[in-house]
Amino acid sequence: MAIVSWAGRGVCLIAAAVLVAALPPATAGEKKAPPADDAAAQDPSPREDCCFNNRAFSGVCVVKPAEDETCATILAYLNNPRSQGKDYCGKTAIRGGWQQTACEVPQSGGEVAAPRR
Repeated sequence: MAIVSWAGRGVCLIAAAVLVAALPPATAGEKKAPPADDAAAQDPSPREDCCFNNRAFSGVCVVKPAEDETCATILAYLNNPRSQGKDYCGKTAIRGGWQQTACEVPQSGGEVAAPRR
């Protein structure tokens, strides 16, 4: 029976990770990339806007989700009292009370509404 120190285990784990990284990717069930000349297939479709309202916010807040966001994650952010750092809804500091609403096309080109004062 061999005794392996923690340092030895770490080296083994690093060696295993290097071996796995060096292996070619699995090909079973893999989809092929679209042909380079098919520009429409390469362009991701534009993401739908997410619209939210809050009694303390004037108008409707319209957010275009980033690639890693959904309307649900944005709503969770707006309703989390500890969230900070995003520029949603004109950089509003209003947290809590947000609800998702249907997005309506403004008749006069509209702008993002601002928090009520």
